[in-house]
Amino acid sequence: MSTKNKKLMIGNEAVSRGLYEGGVNVVSSYPGTPSTEITEFISKYDDVYSEWAPNEKVAMEVAFGASLAGKRSCCCMKHVGLNVAADPLFTLSYTGVTGGLVVCVADDPAMHSSQNEQDSRHYAVASKIPMLEPADSEEAYLFAKSAFKLSEEYDTPVLFRMCTRMAHSQSIVEIGQREDFKGYEYEKKPWKYIMTPGNAVKRHPFVEERTERLTQLAENCGYNRVEIADNTKLGIITAGTCYQYIKEVFGDSVSILKIGMINPLPVKLIKEFSEKVDRLVVVEELDPIIETHCNNIGVKVEGKSLFSKIGEFSQQTIREVLLNESADTVKTETEIPVRPPVMCSGCPHRGMYYTLAKNKITVLGDIGCYTLGSAPPLNALDSTLCMGASVSGLHGFNKASNNENKTVCVIGDSTFMHSGVTGLINIAYNMSNSTVIVLDNSITGMTGHQQNPTTGYNIKGDPAGKIDLEALCHSIGINRVRVVDPYNLEECDKVVKEELSADEPSVIISRRPCVLLKYVKHEKPLIVNGEKCRGCKMCLKLGCPSISFKGKKAVVDATQCVGCNVCSQLCPFGAIEREVQE
Repeated sequence: MSTKNKKLMIGNEAVSRGLYEGGVNVVSSYPGTPSTEITEFISKYDDVYSEWAPNEKVAMEVAFGASLAGKRSCCCMKHVGLNVAADPLFTLSYTGVTGGLVVCVADDPAMHSSQNEQDSRHYAVASKIPMLEPADSEEAYLFAKSAFKLSEEYDTPVLFRMCTRMAHSQSIVEIGQREDFKGYEYEKKPWKYIMTPGNAVKRHPFVEERTERLTQLAENCGYNRVEIADNTKLGIITAGTCYQYIKEVFGDSVSILKIGMINPLPVKLIKEFSEKVDRLVVVEELDPIIETHCNNIGVKVEGKSLFSKIGEFSQQTIREVLLNESADTVKTETEIPVRPPVMCSGCPHRGMYYTLAKNKITVLGDIGCYTLGSAPPLNALDSTLCMGASVSGLHGFNKASNNENKTVCVIGDSTFMHSGVTGLINIAYNMSNSTVIVLDNSITGMTGHQQNPTTGYNIKGDPAGKIDLEALCHSIGINRVRVVDPYNLEECDKVVKEELSADEPSVIISRRPCVLLKYVKHEKPLIVNGEKCRGCKMCLKLGCPSISFKGKKAVVDATQCVGCNVCSQLCPFGAIEREVQE
Protein backbone atom coordinates (compact mmCIF):
# COMPACT_ATOMS: atom_id res chain seq x y z
CA MET A 1 0.00 0.00 0.00
CA SER A 2 1.40 3.42 -0.95
CA THR A 3 2.23 6.10 1.57
CA LYS A 4 -0.67 8.23 0.34
CA ASN A 5 -2.95 5.85 2.28
CA LYS A 6 -1.15 6.58 5.54
CA LYS A 7 -2.78 9.08 7.88
CA LEU A 8 -2.04 10.51 11.30
CA MET A 9 -5.16 9.77 13.33
CA ILE A 10 -6.35 10.09 16.90
CA GLY A 11 -7.58 6.78 18.27
CA ASN A 12 -11.26 7.68 17.95
CA GLU A 13 -10.89 8.55 14.28
CA ALA A 14 -9.03 5.29 13.72
CA VAL A 15 -11.89 3.35 15.32
CA SER A 16 -14.41 5.09 13.10
CA ARG A 17 -12.33 4.34 9.99
CA GLY A 18 -12.05 0.69 11.01
CA LEU A 19 -15.79 0.45 11.58
CA TYR A 20 -16.40 2.08 8.22
CA GLU A 21 -14.09 -0.22 6.31
CA GLY A 22 -15.51 -3.18 8.23
CA GLY A 23 -18.87 -2.53 6.60
CA VAL A 24 -20.86 -0.83 9.36
CA ASN A 25 -24.33 0.24 8.25
CA VAL A 26 -25.94 1.76 11.34
CA VAL A 27 -24.34 3.70 14.21
CA SER A 28 -26.34 5.03 17.17
CA SER A 29 -24.63 6.71 20.14
CA TYR A 30 -24.94 9.15 22.98
CA PRO A 31 -22.07 11.65 23.29
CA GLY A 32 -19.74 11.13 26.23
CA THR A 33 -16.12 12.13 26.61
CA PRO A 34 -13.80 10.43 25.67
CA SER A 35 -15.93 8.44 23.16
CA THR A 36 -17.74 11.25 21.35
CA GLU A 37 -15.49 11.68 18.30
CA ILE A 38 -15.97 8.09 17.12
CA THR A 39 -19.53 8.86 16.09
CA GLU A 40 -18.71 12.38 14.92
CA PHE A 41 -16.15 10.96 12.48
CA ILE A 42 -18.59 8.24 11.38
CA SER A 43 -21.19 10.92 10.60
CA LYS A 44 -18.93 12.20 7.81
CA TYR A 45 -19.48 8.99 5.83
CA ASP A 46 -22.69 9.50 3.88
CA ASP A 47 -23.09 5.79 3.11
CA VAL A 48 -23.46 4.99 6.84
CA TYR A 49 -26.58 5.88 8.82
CA SER A 50 -25.56 7.59 12.06
CA GLU A 51 -27.49 9.31 14.82
CA TRP A 52 -27.42 10.73 18.31
CA ALA A 53 -29.83 8.73 20.46
CA PRO A 54 -31.52 10.15 23.58
CA ASN A 55 -29.43 7.83 25.79
CA GLU A 56 -27.07 4.85 25.66
CA LYS A 57 -29.75 2.22 26.31
CA VAL A 58 -31.68 3.44 23.29
CA ALA A 59 -28.47 3.51 21.23
CA MET A 60 -27.68 -0.12 22.04
CA GLU A 61 -31.24 -1.22 21.28
CA VAL A 62 -31.08 0.59 17.92
CA ALA A 63 -27.85 -1.27 17.16
CA PHE A 64 -29.57 -4.53 18.14
CA GLY A 65 -32.46 -3.81 15.78
CA ALA A 66 -30.09 -3.15 12.90
CA SER A 67 -28.20 -6.36 13.66
CA LEU A 68 -31.49 -8.27 13.82
CA ALA A 69 -32.25 -6.96 10.32
CA GLY A 70 -28.96 -8.43 9.08
CA LYS A 71 -26.82 -5.29 8.97
CA ARG A 72 -23.58 -4.48 10.77
CA SER A 73 -24.12 -1.98 13.54
CA CYS A 74 -22.34 -0.14 16.33
CA CYS A 75 -23.12 1.99 19.35
CA CYS A 76 -20.64 4.19 21.23
CA MET A 77 -20.59 5.56 24.77
CA LYS A 78 -18.35 6.36 27.72
CA HIS A 79 -17.91 4.01 30.65
CA VAL A 80 -20.76 5.39 32.76
CA GLY A 81 -22.98 5.22 29.67
CA LEU A 82 -22.46 1.46 29.66
CA ASN A 83 -24.22 1.41 33.03
CA VAL A 84 -27.28 2.86 31.30
CA ALA A 85 -27.02 0.30 28.48
CA ALA A 86 -26.31 -2.70 30.73
CA ASP A 87 -29.87 -4.04 30.56
CA PRO A 88 -29.88 -4.80 26.83
CA LEU A 89 -26.16 -5.72 26.89
CA PHE A 90 -26.52 -8.72 29.19
CA THR A 91 -29.43 -10.19 27.24
CA LEU A 92 -27.68 -9.50 23.92
CA SER A 93 -25.06 -11.94 25.16
CA TYR A 94 -27.80 -14.60 25.12
CA THR A 95 -29.51 -13.65 21.84
CA GLY A 96 -26.30 -13.15 19.91
CA VAL A 97 -26.42 -11.34 16.59
CA THR A 98 -27.27 -11.65 12.94
CA GLY A 99 -25.22 -8.80 11.51
CA GLY A 100 -22.08 -7.98 13.48
CA LEU A 101 -22.61 -5.68 16.47
CA VAL A 102 -19.80 -3.67 18.10
CA VAL A 103 -20.18 -1.75 21.36
CA CYS A 104 -17.48 0.92 21.74
CA VAL A 105 -16.93 2.00 25.34
CA ALA A 106 -14.33 4.54 26.47
CA ASP A 107 -13.02 4.44 30.03
CA ASP A 108 -11.64 7.51 31.79
CA PRO A 109 -8.81 6.62 34.21
CA ALA A 110 -7.97 9.66 36.38
CA MET A 111 -11.51 10.99 35.77
CA HIS A 112 -10.56 13.81 33.41
CA SER A 113 -14.25 14.36 32.63
CA SER A 114 -16.19 11.78 34.61
CA GLN A 115 -17.83 11.25 37.98
CA ASN A 116 -16.17 7.88 38.62
CA GLU A 117 -13.27 5.70 37.47
CA GLN A 118 -14.99 2.40 36.79
CA ASP A 119 -13.33 -0.35 34.77
CA SER A 120 -15.52 -1.53 31.88
CA ARG A 121 -13.65 -4.83 31.62
CA HIS A 122 -15.89 -6.02 34.45
CA TYR A 123 -18.85 -5.77 32.08
CA ALA A 124 -17.12 -8.02 29.56
CA VAL A 125 -16.44 -10.63 32.22
CA ALA A 126 -19.91 -10.39 33.79
CA SER A 127 -21.85 -10.44 30.50
CA LYS A 128 -19.53 -13.09 28.96
CA ILE A 129 -18.94 -10.99 25.89
CA PRO A 130 -15.56 -10.72 24.13
CA MET A 131 -13.70 -7.43 24.55
CA LEU A 132 -10.93 -6.01 22.38
CA GLU A 133 -8.51 -3.34 23.58
CA PRO A 134 -6.07 -1.66 21.16
CA ALA A 135 -2.76 -0.05 22.13
CA ASP A 136 -2.44 2.59 19.40
CA SER A 137 -4.38 4.10 16.51
CA GLU A 138 -3.23 1.45 14.03
CA GLU A 139 -4.54 -1.31 16.28
CA ALA A 140 -7.73 0.66 16.93
CA TYR A 141 -8.31 0.70 13.18
CA LEU A 142 -7.43 -2.96 12.62
CA PHE A 143 -9.30 -4.29 15.65
CA ALA A 144 -12.44 -2.31 14.80
CA LYS A 145 -12.32 -3.46 11.20
CA SER A 146 -12.10 -7.11 12.23
CA ALA A 147 -14.62 -6.88 15.08
CA PHE A 148 -17.68 -7.41 12.88
CA LYS A 149 -16.42 -10.72 11.52
CA LEU A 150 -15.51 -11.82 15.05
CA SER A 151 -19.04 -10.88 16.13
CA GLU A 152 -20.69 -12.84 13.33
CA GLU A 153 -18.43 -15.90 13.55
CA TYR A 154 -19.04 -16.34 17.27
CA ASP A 155 -22.64 -15.05 17.30
CA THR A 156 -21.94 -12.36 19.89
CA PRO A 157 -21.79 -8.62 20.35
CA VAL A 158 -18.19 -7.42 20.74
CA LEU A 159 -17.13 -4.86 23.32
CA PHE A 160 -14.41 -2.50 22.11
CA ARG A 161 -12.58 -0.74 24.96
CA MET A 162 -10.85 2.59 24.57
CA CYS A 163 -9.53 4.95 27.24
CA THR A 164 -8.88 8.68 27.35
CA ARG A 165 -5.21 8.47 26.29
CA MET A 166 -5.94 5.95 23.58
CA ALA A 167 -8.91 7.89 22.26
CA HIS A 168 -7.09 11.20 21.92
CA SER A 169 -3.46 10.27 21.20
CA GLN A 170 -2.23 10.09 17.61
CA SER A 171 -0.26 7.62 15.53
CA ILE A 172 0.05 6.58 11.90
CA VAL A 173 -2.69 4.44 10.37
CA GLU A 174 -2.47 2.76 6.98
CA ILE A 175 -6.05 2.81 5.76
CA GLY A 176 -7.75 0.66 3.14
CA GLN A 177 -11.09 0.38 1.37
CA ARG A 178 -14.60 -0.22 2.66
CA GLU A 179 -15.82 -3.80 2.57
CA ASP A 180 -18.80 -4.31 0.29
CA PHE A 181 -21.02 -5.93 2.91
CA LYS A 182 -24.51 -6.63 1.60
CA GLY A 183 -25.95 -7.92 4.85
CA TYR A 184 -28.00 -11.00 5.69
CA GLU A 185 -31.60 -11.68 4.85
CA TYR A 186 -33.89 -11.34 7.85
CA GLU A 187 -35.08 -14.69 9.15
CA LYS A 188 -37.57 -15.05 11.98
CA LYS A 189 -35.98 -16.95 14.87
CA PRO A 190 -38.21 -16.73 17.96
CA TRP A 191 -36.14 -19.34 19.83
CA LYS A 192 -33.09 -17.06 19.49
CA TYR A 193 -34.47 -13.56 19.81
CA ILE A 194 -37.52 -13.81 22.07
CA MET A 195 -35.99 -13.99 25.52
CA THR A 196 -38.79 -15.51 27.50
CA PRO A 197 -37.53 -17.76 30.30
CA GLY A 198 -38.20 -20.87 28.22
CA ASN A 199 -35.98 -19.65 25.40
CA ALA A 200 -33.39 -17.92 27.56
CA VAL A 201 -32.68 -21.05 29.61
CA LYS A 202 -31.71 -22.81 26.38
CA ARG A 203 -29.43 -19.96 25.29
CA HIS A 204 -27.35 -19.91 28.46
CA PRO A 205 -25.48 -23.14 27.59
CA PHE A 206 -24.69 -21.60 24.20
CA VAL A 207 -23.07 -18.62 25.97
CA GLU A 208 -20.86 -20.92 28.04
CA GLU A 209 -19.86 -22.96 24.99
CA ARG A 210 -19.10 -19.74 23.10
CA THR A 211 -16.85 -18.56 25.92
CA GLU A 212 -14.88 -21.81 25.66
CA ARG A 213 -14.47 -21.36 21.92
CA LEU A 214 -13.41 -17.73 22.36
CA THR A 215 -10.87 -18.77 25.00
CA GLN A 216 -9.37 -21.17 22.47
CA LEU A 217 -9.23 -18.30 19.98
CA ALA A 218 -7.42 -16.14 22.54
CA GLU A 219 -4.62 -18.74 22.75
CA ASN A 220 -3.55 -18.10 19.16
CA CYS A 221 -4.98 -15.00 17.51
CA GLY A 222 -3.81 -11.72 16.04
CA TYR A 223 -5.09 -9.76 19.02
CA ASN A 224 -2.59 -11.23 21.50
CA ARG A 225 1.15 -11.48 20.91
CA VAL A 226 4.35 -12.46 22.70
CA GLU A 227 7.54 -10.42 22.44
CA ILE A 228 10.50 -12.34 23.88
CA ALA A 229 13.64 -10.34 24.64
CA ASP A 230 17.20 -11.64 25.03
CA ASN A 231 16.95 -10.90 28.75
CA THR A 232 14.20 -13.03 30.29
CA LYS A 233 14.71 -11.99 33.91
CA LEU A 234 11.54 -9.87 33.74
CA GLY A 235 8.33 -10.61 31.88
CA ILE A 236 5.38 -8.23 31.68
CA ILE A 237 1.74 -8.92 30.83
CA THR A 238 -0.03 -5.76 29.78
CA ALA A 239 -2.65 -4.24 27.46
CA GLY A 240 -3.74 -0.97 25.88
CA THR A 241 -1.96 2.25 26.71
CA CYS A 242 0.18 0.57 29.38
CA TYR A 243 1.90 -1.36 26.57
CA GLN A 244 3.11 1.96 25.13
CA TYR A 245 4.48 3.05 28.51
CA ILE A 246 6.35 -0.25 28.86
CA LYS A 247 7.87 0.07 25.39
CA GLU A 248 8.95 3.66 25.97
CA VAL A 249 10.70 2.73 29.22
CA PHE A 250 12.21 -0.65 28.28
CA GLY A 251 12.28 -0.68 24.49
CA ASP A 252 13.02 -4.26 23.37
CA SER A 253 14.91 -5.16 26.55
CA VAL A 254 11.99 -6.80 28.34
CA SER A 255 9.74 -9.73 27.41
CA ILE A 256 6.07 -8.80 26.96
CA LEU A 257 2.79 -10.64 26.57
CA LYS A 258 0.59 -7.98 25.00
CA ILE A 259 -3.11 -8.70 25.40
CA GLY A 260 -5.44 -7.31 22.74
CA MET A 261 -8.44 -9.55 23.49
CA ILE A 262 -9.04 -8.64 27.10
CA ASN A 263 -11.95 -11.07 27.49
CA PRO A 264 -11.87 -13.99 27.52
CA LEU A 265 -8.21 -14.16 28.53
CA PRO A 266 -6.00 -17.04 27.35
CA VAL A 267 -4.82 -19.76 29.73
CA LYS A 268 -2.21 -21.78 27.88
CA LEU A 269 -0.58 -18.70 26.38
CA ILE A 270 -0.11 -17.08 29.77
CA LYS A 271 1.24 -20.28 31.36
CA GLU A 272 3.74 -20.78 28.53
CA PHE A 273 4.88 -17.16 28.77
CA SER A 274 5.32 -17.40 32.53
CA GLU A 275 7.67 -20.37 32.08
CA LYS A 276 9.99 -18.30 29.87
CA VAL A 277 10.67 -15.53 32.40
CA ASP A 278 12.06 -15.43 35.92
CA ARG A 279 9.76 -12.72 37.28
CA LEU A 280 6.26 -11.97 35.97
CA VAL A 281 4.51 -8.63 36.50
CA VAL A 282 1.06 -7.52 35.32
CA VAL A 283 0.82 -3.84 34.40
CA GLU A 284 -2.81 -2.72 34.04
CA GLU A 285 -4.64 0.45 34.99
CA LEU A 286 -7.56 0.42 37.43
CA ASP A 287 -8.70 -3.03 38.61
CA PRO A 288 -6.67 -6.29 38.64
CA ILE A 289 -8.60 -8.07 35.88
CA ILE A 290 -5.58 -9.77 34.24
CA GLU A 291 -3.88 -10.35 37.60
CA THR A 292 -6.95 -12.07 39.04
CA HIS A 293 -7.18 -14.31 35.98
CA CYS A 294 -3.51 -15.28 36.37
CA ASN A 295 -4.06 -16.14 40.01
CA ASN A 296 -7.13 -18.20 39.13
CA ILE A 297 -5.18 -20.32 36.65
CA GLY A 298 -2.28 -20.86 39.06
CA VAL A 299 0.25 -18.45 37.56
CA LYS A 300 2.20 -16.45 40.13
CA VAL A 301 2.35 -12.76 39.23
CA GLU A 302 2.94 -9.39 40.83
CA GLY A 303 0.50 -6.60 40.06
CA LYS A 304 -1.47 -4.40 42.38
CA SER A 305 1.02 -5.03 45.17
CA LEU A 306 3.26 -2.77 43.07
CA PHE A 307 0.84 -0.57 41.15
CA SER A 308 -2.15 1.50 42.26
CA LYS A 309 -5.78 0.74 41.46
CA ILE A 310 -6.33 4.50 41.18
CA GLY A 311 -5.71 6.83 38.25
CA GLU A 312 -3.61 6.66 35.11
CA PHE A 313 -0.10 5.29 34.80
CA SER A 314 2.72 6.96 32.88
CA GLN A 315 6.27 6.28 31.77
CA GLN A 316 7.36 7.76 35.09
CA THR A 317 5.12 5.32 36.99
CA ILE A 318 6.69 2.35 35.20
CA ARG A 319 10.20 3.67 35.70
CA GLU A 320 9.74 4.28 39.41
CA VAL A 321 8.06 0.95 40.17
CA LEU A 322 10.01 -1.47 37.97
CA LEU A 323 13.41 0.25 37.74
CA ASN A 324 13.38 2.17 41.02
CA GLU A 325 14.42 5.25 39.08
CA SER A 326 13.07 8.77 39.26
CA ALA A 327 12.28 10.30 35.90
CA ASP A 328 13.94 13.51 34.80
CA THR A 329 11.41 16.31 35.09
CA VAL A 330 11.53 20.00 34.28
CA LYS A 331 10.87 22.24 37.25
CA THR A 332 9.90 25.89 37.03
CA GLU A 333 11.26 28.50 39.42
CA THR A 334 7.76 29.74 40.21
CA GLU A 335 4.77 27.64 41.11
CA ILE A 336 2.20 27.43 38.32
CA PRO A 337 -1.19 28.62 39.61
CA VAL A 338 -4.12 26.22 39.54
CA ARG A 339 -6.69 26.99 36.84
CA PRO A 340 -9.94 25.30 37.84
CA PRO A 341 -12.67 24.86 35.22
CA VAL A 342 -15.21 27.67 35.18
CA MET A 343 -18.42 28.51 33.36
CA CYS A 344 -17.77 30.70 30.32
CA SER A 345 -18.28 34.44 30.25
CA GLY A 346 -21.94 35.02 29.51
CA CYS A 347 -22.91 31.42 30.33
CA PRO A 348 -26.72 31.39 30.49
CA HIS A 349 -26.68 29.23 33.61
CA ARG A 350 -24.89 31.82 35.74
CA GLY A 351 -27.92 34.09 36.31
CA MET A 352 -30.11 31.22 37.48
CA TYR A 353 -27.39 29.88 39.76
CA TYR A 354 -26.87 33.31 41.29
CA THR A 355 -30.61 33.49 41.99
CA LEU A 356 -30.63 30.08 43.68
CA ALA A 357 -27.52 30.82 45.73
CA LYS A 358 -28.79 34.24 46.80
CA ASN A 359 -31.99 32.70 48.10
CA LYS A 360 -30.11 29.92 49.91
CA ILE A 361 -32.01 27.22 48.04
CA THR A 362 -30.95 23.57 48.22
CA VAL A 363 -30.11 22.46 44.68
CA LEU A 364 -29.76 18.87 43.47
CA GLY A 365 -27.50 18.98 40.41
CA ASP A 366 -26.92 16.79 37.38
CA ILE A 367 -24.29 15.88 34.78
CA GLY A 368 -23.27 18.61 32.34
CA CYS A 369 -21.14 21.73 32.06
CA TYR A 370 -23.63 23.31 34.46
CA THR A 371 -22.14 21.13 37.21
CA LEU A 372 -19.55 23.92 37.39
CA GLY A 373 -22.17 25.90 39.32
CA SER A 374 -20.89 23.98 42.33
CA ALA A 375 -17.63 25.98 42.28
CA PRO A 376 -16.99 29.18 44.26
CA PRO A 377 -18.22 31.84 44.46
CA LEU A 378 -21.67 30.50 43.49
CA ASN A 379 -21.44 27.20 45.43
CA ALA A 380 -24.92 26.58 44.12
CA LEU A 381 -25.15 22.77 44.08
CA ASP A 382 -25.69 20.26 46.88
CA SER A 383 -25.34 16.98 44.97
CA THR A 384 -24.41 15.45 41.61
CA LEU A 385 -24.82 11.69 41.12
CA CYS A 386 -25.46 10.57 37.56
CA MET A 387 -27.44 11.46 34.44
CA GLY A 388 -31.01 12.30 35.39
CA ALA A 389 -30.57 11.68 39.11
CA SER A 390 -31.30 15.29 40.06
CA VAL A 391 -35.00 14.97 39.18
CA SER A 392 -35.56 11.59 40.83
CA GLY A 393 -33.42 12.65 43.77
CA LEU A 394 -35.44 15.82 44.26
CA HIS A 395 -38.62 13.76 44.57
CA GLY A 396 -37.02 11.52 47.18
CA PHE A 397 -35.53 14.46 49.05
CA ASN A 398 -38.89 16.20 49.23
CA LYS A 399 -40.74 13.07 50.28
CA ALA A 400 -38.26 12.59 53.12
CA SER A 401 -38.11 16.19 54.31
CA ASN A 402 -40.26 19.25 54.94
CA ASN A 403 -38.13 21.50 52.76
CA GLU A 404 -40.14 21.56 49.53
CA ASN A 405 -40.32 25.34 49.35
CA LYS A 406 -36.54 25.68 49.58
CA THR A 407 -35.36 22.83 47.32
CA VAL A 408 -35.10 22.51 43.53
CA CYS A 409 -33.13 20.47 41.01
CA VAL A 410 -31.35 21.63 37.87
CA ILE A 411 -30.85 19.57 34.72
CA GLY A 412 -29.72 20.38 31.16
CA ASP A 413 -31.95 19.97 28.13
CA SER A 414 -29.95 17.04 26.73
CA THR A 415 -29.69 15.32 30.12
CA PHE A 416 -33.41 15.85 30.66
CA MET A 417 -34.11 13.97 27.42
CA HIS A 418 -31.52 11.32 28.33
CA SER A 419 -33.01 10.26 31.67
CA GLY A 420 -34.57 13.23 33.44
CA VAL A 421 -38.02 12.96 31.89
CA THR A 422 -38.73 9.63 33.61
CA GLY A 423 -37.96 11.25 36.97
CA LEU A 424 -40.41 14.03 36.14
CA ILE A 425 -43.03 11.42 35.27
CA ASN A 426 -42.46 9.97 38.73
CA ILE A 427 -42.96 13.42 40.28
CA ALA A 428 -46.20 13.93 38.35
CA TYR A 429 -47.48 10.46 39.14
CA ASN A 430 -46.59 10.40 42.83
CA MET A 431 -47.24 14.11 43.38
CA SER A 432 -44.35 15.57 45.30
CA ASN A 433 -44.42 19.34 45.46
CA SER A 434 -41.17 19.57 43.50
CA THR A 435 -39.72 22.33 41.31
CA VAL A 436 -37.57 21.13 38.42
CA ILE A 437 -35.41 23.68 36.59
CA VAL A 438 -34.42 22.68 33.04
CA LEU A 439 -31.33 24.62 31.96
CA ASP A 440 -32.07 24.80 28.24
CA ASN A 441 -29.01 26.09 26.38
CA SER A 442 -30.17 24.60 23.05
CA ILE A 443 -27.31 22.10 22.70
CA THR A 444 -25.40 19.27 24.39
CA GLY A 445 -22.70 21.54 25.74
CA MET A 446 -20.32 19.51 27.90
CA THR A 447 -19.19 17.11 25.18
CA GLY A 448 -18.64 19.72 22.48
CA HIS A 449 -21.97 20.90 21.03
CA GLN A 450 -23.77 17.82 19.78
CA GLN A 451 -27.42 18.01 18.75
CA ASN A 452 -30.15 16.41 20.85
CA PRO A 453 -33.91 15.82 20.52
CA THR A 454 -34.73 19.38 21.68
CA THR A 455 -32.58 21.24 19.12
CA GLY A 456 -34.41 20.44 15.90
CA TYR A 457 -31.30 19.18 14.08
CA ASN A 458 -29.72 15.74 13.61
CA ILE A 459 -26.09 14.62 13.79
CA LYS A 460 -25.37 16.02 10.32
CA GLY A 461 -26.96 19.37 11.12
CA ASP A 462 -30.02 18.72 8.98
CA PRO A 463 -33.53 19.64 10.22
CA ALA A 464 -35.01 16.91 12.42
CA GLY A 465 -37.89 16.24 14.77
CA LYS A 466 -37.87 18.68 17.69
CA ILE A 467 -39.26 17.97 21.14
CA ASP A 468 -41.31 20.80 22.62
CA LEU A 469 -40.23 20.83 26.27
CA GLU A 470 -43.25 22.81 27.44
CA ALA A 471 -45.70 20.51 25.68
CA LEU A 472 -43.85 17.43 26.91
CA CYS A 473 -44.03 18.58 30.53
CA HIS A 474 -47.72 19.42 30.22
CA SER A 475 -48.45 16.06 28.58
CA ILE A 476 -47.13 14.06 31.54
CA GLY A 477 -49.21 15.96 34.05
CA ILE A 478 -47.21 19.06 35.00
CA ASN A 479 -49.65 21.98 34.98
CA ARG A 480 -47.22 24.72 35.98
CA VAL A 481 -44.53 25.24 33.30
CA ARG A 482 -42.73 28.61 33.21
CA VAL A 483 -40.05 29.89 30.82
CA VAL A 484 -37.50 32.48 31.98
CA ASP A 485 -34.53 34.30 30.51
CA PRO A 486 -31.57 33.63 32.85
CA TYR A 487 -30.03 36.97 31.83
CA ASN A 488 -32.99 38.66 33.57
CA LEU A 489 -32.22 38.33 37.29
CA GLU A 490 -35.43 40.00 38.44
CA GLU A 491 -37.54 37.60 36.36
CA CYS A 492 -35.58 34.57 37.61
CA ASP A 493 -36.00 35.62 41.23
CA LYS A 494 -39.72 36.25 40.84
CA VAL A 495 -40.50 32.97 39.04
CA VAL A 496 -38.36 30.79 41.33
CA LYS A 497 -40.11 32.17 44.41
CA GLU A 498 -43.56 31.78 42.86
CA GLU A 499 -42.99 28.16 41.83
CA LEU A 500 -41.47 27.19 45.16
CA SER A 501 -44.52 28.60 46.93
CA ALA A 502 -46.97 26.68 44.70
CA ASP A 503 -48.71 23.64 46.13
CA GLU A 504 -48.13 21.37 43.13
CA PRO A 505 -45.23 20.14 40.95
CA SER A 506 -43.76 22.69 38.56
CA VAL A 507 -41.11 23.09 35.88
CA ILE A 508 -39.06 26.21 35.16
CA ILE A 509 -37.31 26.26 31.78
CA SER A 510 -34.31 28.60 31.95
CA ARG A 511 -33.84 29.20 28.23
CA ARG A 512 -30.99 30.92 26.44
CA PRO A 513 -28.54 29.36 23.95
CA CYS A 514 -24.95 28.57 24.86
CA VAL A 515 -22.75 31.61 24.17
CA LEU A 516 -20.25 29.42 22.29
CA LEU A 517 -22.72 28.47 19.57
CA LYS A 518 -21.67 29.97 16.26
CA TYR A 519 -25.04 31.54 15.53
CA VAL A 520 -25.24 33.40 18.86
CA LYS A 521 -24.53 37.09 18.40
CA HIS A 522 -22.79 38.86 21.29
CA GLU A 523 -23.33 42.36 22.51
CA LYS A 524 -20.45 44.81 22.85
CA PRO A 525 -18.31 44.28 25.96
CA LEU A 526 -19.34 46.18 29.06
CA ILE A 527 -17.19 48.87 30.65
CA VAL A 528 -16.65 49.77 34.30
CA ASN A 529 -17.03 53.48 35.04
CA GLY A 530 -14.18 54.04 37.50
CA GLU A 531 -15.77 57.15 38.95
CA LYS A 532 -18.91 55.25 39.94
CA CYS A 533 -17.25 52.01 41.10
CA ARG A 534 -16.96 51.84 44.89
CA GLY A 535 -15.08 48.53 45.02
CA CYS A 536 -17.92 46.73 46.80
CA LYS A 537 -17.12 43.52 44.84
CA MET A 538 -20.80 42.70 44.40
CA CYS A 539 -20.08 41.88 40.74
CA LEU A 540 -17.60 39.18 41.79
CA LYS A 541 -20.43 37.11 43.30
CA LEU A 542 -21.25 35.88 39.79
CA GLY A 543 -17.87 34.22 39.33
CA CYS A 544 -17.64 35.57 35.76
CA PRO A 545 -14.08 35.17 34.38
CA SER A 546 -14.42 38.52 32.56
CA ILE A 547 -14.52 40.47 35.84
CA SER A 548 -11.48 41.14 38.03
CA PHE A 549 -10.22 43.80 40.42
CA LYS A 550 -7.30 46.17 39.84
CA GLY A 551 -6.49 49.09 42.08
CA LYS A 552 -9.57 48.43 44.21
CA LYS A 553 -11.81 48.89 41.19
CA ALA A 554 -13.65 46.35 39.06
CA VAL A 555 -12.33 45.72 35.56
CA VAL A 556 -14.06 43.98 32.66
CA ASP A 557 -11.89 42.03 30.22
CA ALA A 558 -13.15 43.10 26.80
CA THR A 559 -11.60 40.03 25.15
CA GLN A 560 -13.90 37.72 27.14
CA CYS A 561 -17.02 39.76 27.87
CA VAL A 562 -20.02 39.00 25.64
CA GLY A 563 -22.17 41.84 26.99
CA CYS A 564 -24.74 39.63 28.72
CA ASN A 565 -25.44 42.49 31.16
CA VAL A 566 -26.03 40.20 34.16
CA CYS A 567 -23.26 41.83 36.20
CA SER A 568 -24.66 45.32 35.66
CA GLN A 569 -27.90 44.20 37.33
CA LEU A 570 -25.94 43.50 40.52
CA CYS A 571 -23.99 46.75 40.71
CA PRO A 572 -25.71 49.01 43.30
CA PHE A 573 -23.91 52.07 41.90
CA GLY A 574 -24.59 51.61 38.19
CA ALA A 575 -20.87 51.47 37.49
CA ILE A 576 -21.03 48.72 34.84
CA GLU A 577 -22.20 50.29 31.61
CA ARG A 578 -22.70 49.57 27.96
CA GLU A 579 -20.42 52.46 27.12
CA VAL A 580 -18.72 55.30 28.93
CA GLN A 581 -21.22 58.00 29.89
CA GLU A 582 -20.28 61.54 28.76
